[in-house]
Amino acid sequence: MHKPDGPLFIAMGRELLRDDARDRDMQIDTEDQHPLAGRIIGAPVPMLVPPDGPVHVLIVGEAPGPRGADKSNIPFWGDAAGKHLYTALAAIGAVTLPRTYDTVAWDGNALRRRAYRPTAHGVALTNALDRCPTDDGFRFRAPARRELQSPDNLSRLAADMERLLPRGLRGVLTLGRVATSTVEFLLSTRPDLTLRTQSVVHPSAQGLLSMAPNRGKGSRMADLQAQWQARCQAAVVELGFVVPDTVPPDTVAPDTVAPET
Repeated sequence: MHKPDGPLFIAMGRELLRDDARDRDMQIDTEDQHPLAGRIIGAPVPMLVPPDGPVHVLIVGEAPGPRGADKSNIPFWGDAAGKHLYTALAAIGAVTLPRTYDTVAWDGNALRRRAYRPTAHGVALTNALDRCPTDDGFRFRAPARRELQSPDNLSRLAADMERLLPRGLRGVLTLGRVATSTVEFLLSTRPDLTLRTQSVVHPSAQGLLSMAPNRGKGSRMADLQAQWQARCQAAVVELGFVVPDTVPPDTVAPDTVAPET
């Protein structure tokens, strides 16, 4: 599908790109901040796994974002595109979100300070690369193929899958081209990992735009977000997630939580 061009991209894309631009330009919240809040930490972000019960689907993104998962140390948590994912998963009972998480900035550092964290149910979340890629500790860059396909990274991703197999892992959902190509490469080298795969576009502004018909004419941000969330939910269910008979409220965390020190 062709990317909207020139004035059309500007006209219909400005609203879609606003959240991404806000995340890049927003001054970093310094109250009780992490010592490295103004820098990319670059530490490995572990897979988010349900505390108990079966895990039928693994969701794989690209890499932790510099303002989100790099600071929260939870996949997608605080990433600009991660809010669409968590909203979709909460609606089908695949995650539980803290009661008042949306009263603070959608920012990994702010979420970490208040010890707000999601709880997964029946799905696990990780990334094709488990750390925020950077060359200078300040600027995010796309993960390189040599990083994604390095023996250490592929071993880590394979270990994530192997860890979930005894809990009933059936399939892998990839978000975007980078995650899809990495998982496909891994599975091509590991025929013993007989897992079903599906992919959806990355829930970034650019990914949402790629879904728009007629090169974006007449599309609205809210409509594209809703379409993406519906596609994500359908893929998760088709890969094996069992929607509970009664989806619990997506806001069941304690009223108060101790902030992380």
